[in-house]
Amino acid sequence: MFNEDNTIEQMVISTLKGNGWKYIAAEELPRRHSDVMVEPMIKEALIRLNPEIAEEPSRADEVIYKLRTIILSVQANNLITQNELFKKKVLEENSYPFGKDGRMVPIRFFGTMTKEDMALNEYVVTNQWVYPQAEGGKRLDIVLLINGFPIAVGEFKTPVRNAITWLDAASDIASYEKSIPEMFVTNVFNFATEGKCYRYGSVGMPINMWGPWHTPDNKNEGSLADVKVSIGDMITPEKVMDIFQFFTLFATDKKHVKYKIICRYQQYEGANLIVQRVVAGYPKQGLIWHFQGSGKSLLMVFAAQKLRMIPELKNPTIVIVDDRLDLETQITATFNASDVPNLVSLATKEELQSFFVQDTRKIAITTIFRFGDVEGVLNLRDNIVIMVDEAHRTQEGNFGEKMRTALPNAFFFGLTGTPINRIDKNTFRTFGATEDKSGYLSRYTFSDSIRDNATLPLNFEPVPVDLHVDKDKLDAEFDALTETLSDADRAELSKRVNMKAIMYDPKRIRKVCEHIVKHYQTKIEPNGYKAQIVVYDRECCHMYKEELDKLLPPEASTIVMDTNNDKQDRYKKYRRSRDEEGRILDQFRDKGNPLKLVIVTSKLLTGFDAPILQAMYLDKPMKDHNLLQAICRTNRTYDEGKTHGLIVDYIGIFDNVAKALDFDEASMRKVITNIEEVKKQLPALLRKCLSYFMGVDRTIEGWEGLLAAQECIPTNKEKDAFASDYRVLNRAWDALSPDPYLDKFKFDYVWLSKVYESVKPTDNRGALVWAALGAKTMELVHANIEVGEVHEDLDILTLDANLIDEFIRNQKDINKTTRKIEIDLVAKIREYSKDPKFIKLGEKLEELRERHEQGLLTSIEFLKLLLELAREAVQAEKEVVPEEEIDRGKAALSELFKGVKNDKTPIIVERIVGDIDDIVKIVRFDGWQRTTTGKNEVKKALRSVIWIKYKIKDKEVFDKSYSYIEQYY
Repeated sequence: MFNEDNTIEQMVISTLKGNGWKYIAAEELPRRHSDVMVEPMIKEALIRLNPEIAEEPSRADEVIYKLRTIILSVQANNLITQNELFKKKVLEENSYPFGKDGRMVPIRFFGTMTKEDMALNEYVVTNQWVYPQAEGGKRLDIVLLINGFPIAVGEFKTPVRNAITWLDAASDIASYEKSIPEMFVTNVFNFATEGKCYRYGSVGMPINMWGPWHTPDNKNEGSLADVKVSIGDMITPEKVMDIFQFFTLFATDKKHVKYKIICRYQQYEGANLIVQRVVAGYPKQGLIWHFQGSGKSLLMVFAAQKLRMIPELKNPTIVIVDDRLDLETQITATFNASDVPNLVSLATKEELQSFFVQDTRKIAITTIFRFGDVEGVLNLRDNIVIMVDEAHRTQEGNFGEKMRTALPNAFFFGLTGTPINRIDKNTFRTFGATEDKSGYLSRYTFSDSIRDNATLPLNFEPVPVDLHVDKDKLDAEFDALTETLSDADRAELSKRVNMKAIMYDPKRIRKVCEHIVKHYQTKIEPNGYKAQIVVYDRECCHMYKEELDKLLPPEASTIVMDTNNDKQDRYKKYRRSRDEEGRILDQFRDKGNPLKLVIVTSKLLTGFDAPILQAMYLDKPMKDHNLLQAICRTNRTYDEGKTHGLIVDYIGIFDNVAKALDFDEASMRKVITNIEEVKKQLPALLRKCLSYFMGVDRTIEGWEGLLAAQECIPTNKEKDAFASDYRVLNRAWDALSPDPYLDKFKFDYVWLSKVYESVKPTDNRGALVWAALGAKTMELVHANIEVGEVHEDLDILTLDANLIDEFIRNQKDINKTTRKIEIDLVAKIREYSKDPKFIKLGEKLEELRERHEQGLLTSIEFLKLLLELAREAVQAEKEVVPEEEIDRGKAALSELFKGVKNDKTPIIVERIVGDIDDIVKIVRFDGWQRTTTGKNEVKKALRSVIWIKYKIKDKEVFDKSYSYIEQYY
């Protein structure tokens, strides 16, 4: 028998022991039941690493006491703050008065500098760690300790159940962070696996952002061997210490909420390759291609942070160079949000010159254009490291030459989000080192980022031919148009080929806008996403906005563009400061804000990061880097429902993808998929799902129809296989909906969706395989009757324990009876899916199903336990207050208390209504209004809130409140 204990857990322990971790059983560790830190180990490490403590060991107790207070003061809502505080206390703010005459000296908690130094640390792996060690304590599968500090938690799931995945293990860790936050104050990262996929994340990180860890030689997933490779490569003492010191950051979002960032494996690899090259001193350059959206800005933050902290580099200067002001803003924001110390922005040529001439040792951010007027050498130092973002665009011109002349001994690393195309050999010559055989120091391709879920696939959708630009004129423009043309040259070219006349045609603009609005409202908005409209020039921005305002409320769209050189104040309305523009973009990123569409021509096509953006309506000729960078605005991950970015092409650019994206990499030809290809695949996907139900009459409705379908997939293995195939179909359907093409498949698809919902686990496990249906599918299913209509037989569901045996004896078909009860029970659990009682019932049902399937229960025993569970469900249902009643009651009470609020009663309406709602639900019972005891209990509870807590001694208010409660509760 295979399970998580004898497969995953033992494999991980064995792998880690081979990596230099010492195994100690949890019960053998010298800790008290309420201890998070193994304090004797910490004390030994402090003595080992610090002569000042070795001469007076009691000093270790003082240090440990201070750390203990950080752990004891943690709550679920301040865990990330305490996690950051711990890191600061052990790595930065670590001075204590232990020197001669009370002099402050730095205390080392870890050996961090050299291999010999790191060997002084104690690396321990333990399993089945219980915290607190008392009844009700949580049991953690794996805990890693360095010098007695628990720095990582691993959770595992069985490898032999397809639907139970690493996501379920990660969900356990997320719940532990809330219930036992003390265990995560000293945490570096957490990891999870089910023996097929390995994922890791930092405290507080949303589970959908947890990442894989791959090696250059193995990027496969799906087997125990692959998981072993990932764990073996990542969880070494050296790498864990490296990640702890240099590759974790604490940042603050726009709402002043703290969050923790941990590197992805490609950022770790890329940043360390830069660091290794600088430490070695040769070669003094390198080219990094990491695909758009995969985290280049953070790679630079990690590299800069580590370079600045390595003693042998003697306090280097790091310079981030960009060629776009909007990108400079984005990168500065990334560095500032990450609280990186010693950061300056060089906004003028004078600031740039002063920075280098004065030999400043900091991290600077500037643009390539600031080097334009610089003459001669600025600094000869050889520990200056330049990281040039989007290296392929302007670095080979005069600006790049001047930068290299000014800093002749500096290191130059080029980073790009797009591959280098066949006509752009200069970039390889300028940044590529001959030692790098592929030309790249580090490469992370489009297919890598899709596989890792770092970015999403891109689909494109052609539009009706009459909306396309005239092909002959377009080809003439398209062949001539290059990214190096100036605006003046482009305008002149437009006149010659008459492109402007085509793009300015009011009739065409009207038609395109009508198509955009219809497409957005039917395909994008229902799922909660937003869109960008890319048009020919600034005047087109204005024309599109006027047309869109006739079709949508004005607040639904805005223009973001460069308003320089607007001598006639034509675009004055859209002239904004950086802060004002930032606020507009934050509104766009806000799901609840009415701003849905942003119209642009050149701004926001690089460096703009808005995960809520799914669709780009493209009505501007573009190619190569500019095109690839633009369309990749839509590829950011957001939520489970966002499965792809979508480009709606009004120009016909993608009629020939290879021509539009003219790169050496063969994989780039497949960067985006024609939505027409998805259409072609749909019938085969549908047939594959229907093949599970050969011979089933799909016209039979109600529980009998579901029973017939469920009998075709009786075991978890078959259900999980169906779920995997159905999920592929579901994603394709939601990508195409509401295309009329789907109409002929609708009956079969709705039927499959109902079956999927009816066999889905009721305990929320297997979220990767058994994910929630897409918004469009749910709408379709609800429009065609709810899944699993309950034909409830109360006599069966409420059978007394004494009558169960007699009932079973009278049943001719035990299996049919069992399935009917199971279907009714599932429907009831789904109906109250958010109620804690029903969540618990769902977990019990899943456990029961698994025991039956594993042969641990006979059919008779299974039915008996199922009936017991059904009886619990009926009882629980009586205790649930219908949602609409709660809402109506709370709404009525809210109106009442809004009316009585005045200066003398400074109450918060939501709080008083919430208190009444909470307390009444506790004391009320079914039919309380008809008993004296019931009325008295409710009145007593109401008095405790209105009279005593909020001191509102108003009889009319009390009487009205009571009458509302009597009516609605």
